[in-house]
Amino acid sequence: MNAVRNYQKELDRLIESNSVRGARLLLHSCCAPCSSYVLEYLRAHFRITVFYYNPNISPQEEYRKRVEEQKRLIGICNGKLSAGRRTDAEDAYPIEIIEGDYEPERFAEIARGRERCPEGGERCFACYELRLRASAERAKEGRFDYFATTLTVSPLKNAAKLNEIGERLAAEYGVAWLPSDFKKKGGYQRSVELSKEYGLYRQDYCGCAYSKAERERQKEERAARQ
Repeated sequence: MNAVRNYQKELDRLIESNSVRGARLLLHSCCAPCSSYVLEYLRAHFRITVFYYNPNISPQEEYRKRVEEQKRLIGICNGKLSAGRRTDAEDAYPIEIIEGDYEPERFAEIARGRERCPEGGERCFACYELRLRASAERAKEGRFDYFATTLTVSPLKNAAKLNEIGERLAAEYGVAWLPSDFKKKGGYQRSVELSKEYGLYRQDYCGCAYSKAERERQKEERAARQ
């Protein structure tokens, strides 16, 4: 039986080797709250460009709200580092951002036939690949050294599946995948702390219409039990 991989330890070893210092990283971000800890953790080691590509988010007004919050967070990060976890300016790289196209029709295509899949199932896996494939393509075009995603910081996302997809796309596009399981080592808790510190908008559903409907159903069930 194959041992379960610890992707976070793999990333820690890579960073500790000092072989990635100053490497260019294209970091796919799902939202500002999830990226907050990841940026704090990685910016002293990588030259990060955040790639905001999330065609799954619905409705469009929600998408715009989230992308503008992502830009605001990066402005904060570039202006100053969080109190209590400061890094000398010369040890931290400025962060850039690329906003991808908002293409809800592409998400609709991959969701077709998977409408009844439960949250965290095959529809979500297809959504992972949609976003990571776009990230790999952009990383190749921009000649980045690595690409990665903030999605692994969420306890609700399948880190093993994300890394599996990332490694497969890395082989296809010829850009190294940065392994991660950012929720480990208190990463998710730290993202909650930073969200409060920066006053970030924290959405209560993943992004797509299906996750929104699921969250509404859960709210109704809780209200009925009270």
